[in-house]
Amino acid sequence: MSSLRQKWITAPLLNWIKKVLPPISDTEREAMEAGEVWWDAQLLSGKPDWDQLLDMGPPELTEAEQAFVDGPVEELCQMVDDWKISYEDHDISPEIWEFLKKNRFFGIIIPEEFGGLGFSPTAHAQIVTKISTRSTSVGVTVMVPNSLGPGELLMAHGTDEQKKHYLPRLADGRDIPCFGLTSPEAGSDAAAMVDAGVVCYQEYNGEKTLGMRVNWHKRYITLGPVATVLGLAFKLYDPDHILGDTEELGITVALVPTDTPGVTIGQRHIPAMQAFMNGPNWGKDVFIPMDWIIGGQENIGHGWHMLMSALAAGRGISLPSLSTGGAKLAARTTGAYSHIREQFGIPIGKFEGVQRRLAEIASIAYVLDSAHKTTTRALDKGLKPAVVSAIMKAHATFGLRQAVNDAMDIHAGKAIIDGPLNYLGNVYRAVPVAITVEGANILTRSLMIFGQGAIRCHPYLLQEMEAATNPDKDQGVKELDALLPKHAFFQLKTFCRAVFHGWTGGLFASSPRGVGEAAKYYRQMNRYSAVLTLVTEISLLSLGGELKRKEMISARLGDVLSELYLMSSTLKRFKDDGSPQQDRPLLEFAMRAGFHNIEVSLIEVFHNFPIRFVGQLMHFLTMPWGHSIRAASDRQARACANLIMVPSETRDRLTKGVFPGNSGDGIDIVEQAFLSSHETEAIREKMKKGGLRALNDNAIDQALSDKLISEEEAEKIRKTSELVNKAIQVDHFESLPSMSPERGSEDTLQ
Repeated sequence: MSSLRQKWITAPLLNWIKKVLPPISDTEREAMEAGEVWWDAQLLSGKPDWDQLLDMGPPELTEAEQAFVDGPVEELCQMVDDWKISYEDHDISPEIWEFLKKNRFFGIIIPEEFGGLGFSPTAHAQIVTKISTRSTSVGVTVMVPNSLGPGELLMAHGTDEQKKHYLPRLADGRDIPCFGLTSPEAGSDAAAMVDAGVVCYQEYNGEKTLGMRVNWHKRYITLGPVATVLGLAFKLYDPDHILGDTEELGITVALVPTDTPGVTIGQRHIPAMQAFMNGPNWGKDVFIPMDWIIGGQENIGHGWHMLMSALAAGRGISLPSLSTGGAKLAARTTGAYSHIREQFGIPIGKFEGVQRRLAEIASIAYVLDSAHKTTTRALDKGLKPAVVSAIMKAHATFGLRQAVNDAMDIHAGKAIIDGPLNYLGNVYRAVPVAITVEGANILTRSLMIFGQGAIRCHPYLLQEMEAATNPDKDQGVKELDALLPKHAFFQLKTFCRAVFHGWTGGLFASSPRGVGEAAKYYRQMNRYSAVLTLVTEISLLSLGGELKRKEMISARLGDVLSELYLMSSTLKRFKDDGSPQQDRPLLEFAMRAGFHNIEVSLIEVFHNFPIRFVGQLMHFLTMPWGHSIRAASDRQARACANLIMVPSETRDRLTKGVFPGNSGDGIDIVEQAFLSSHETEAIREKMKKGGLRALNDNAIDQALSDKLISEEEAEKIRKTSELVNKAIQVDHFESLPSMSPERGSEDTLQ
């Protein structure tokens, strides 16, 4: 019976699968094999096991890690003057560079046995987050060596000799690393890389040595202009068959000291007016011995897999940390400024148009911080969730863009006029950099998140694809035959679950124990997990390989998966915090916004599905009533906005890790005015009842004359008036600061 089924059912199905399933290139396969699946697989299972997520607990710092955050990180932030760095010096000062080296900021992730700090991903993330609230340029300078620099590749793949030599030097700053991947001809498409090496023999240190003669042109390389050691990715060829019969050996990664003959370090780029070091470099006929390959000669051709493995973890920390810090900074400062800045006699935060924006900023900061904590907690446990890291990179930077844009709108002229008092302008200018690097967001959103997630997280699909491509067709048929009944049963369960929850609005979906009033959100999460899983199954069955080319459809399905991850993290964070009642407006606003976004994305998938009938069928089966969850109400928006306009535990919890500024800094002045304004609110109310709404000397004198306030109260209100007036001021200059760096053509060696 089994052989007949294989002959008449499984074998024809295998041929059909070969035709319809999306083809996978070698670079795509290596990207998918890098890292691992985690909670993303649960979200695409149709019925997430919430205990797996909630039982992880909150991320925590060790005593040593907390001491470092409270000590050297705090001291570093006090040293930093971002205006001086970005607009006067266009560089980080020698004193700060020396402080970073001395305190091993470049060795945060390097084990103690090699002279590093040996800190956890959570500590690494919190350090970068706090520094980024002070200076994006310093944050990036610390971030890069600890995320995508050669250090991580050495720890995972280096030989013992390479680790012993380089890791101590990287940890204490004797060596400054950079990594050269991007070239003018190939950005996100590494397969198009033209940087190439040829296996050869050459005299090196007086001996005939086996190595590679490499030529390259790299650009956009962070820390490149100051690097002493370059991690280099290139394609390796063996035309003379020195190593074997294969000529094209694949992408290879080597460590090259930048003083090696033939290496040229170019003039620096200026990325969106940020002062961190970034620039091009070239190599012309550079001889690289084989033992410079990270991991040695046996790692020839494994470079792309090594890079993707590093991205699977590093991308979940680096830019999400910067983005979380920026969103927190926007929430804290904009809430304060909205209270002290008055128009028409009332704080601008009382205007409903402003309140909606404030609520959005607070919600974004809450969600990003939640997802940031959840992701680093997974990394602490040794996981390398590749799809989750891609979600975090894209949506954290998207969230930062919205939060900072809204903050700029509310601050208006205060944030537009540049100078030492402006604490938002430089973050705003840095956003496009974060959006673009480590995988441009357009490609990450439209190709990677769902394209990889649908295949990697599916319990059977990847195995079926491997069976279909098995060169031994008979073995492939046997493998597929074992998978098909399981897949069919999975599809049946998914269909029943998604249709039932779709038609009943998730009312009867399950929820984990001990989550209290938040149970209603878990039920909706289970509902939309089932819907996404069914829509994924139908899309793959009906479109097959064509789905890969329907990037707008793939992007929207990726948005659904991303929202589910962000919302899962938010629910986890709320529970980890002890489900504080004061934070409920943040949770309500965030969850309603997420569900609304999910429904919009799904309906757009249905309306734009290439096979019209199939799109209509999916809509009928899973969302027969159309939009069933409204976005947050105006009442909820007001409650959420108010949380960041008053001093409270919620505001402090939401913005924990924001450097408050040194005395006299723009952020410090606004914060002091904010606190003083709240302390004198009762006095202001007395004046308003007497018809005096202005906060100036004339109004205060009149209030005294009318005996509305006492002398003591008048003194307090004068202090508040002085602080508020100081807080709303902007900088002015006699002439523009010098901003004329030397110029040179990037593609011409100077």
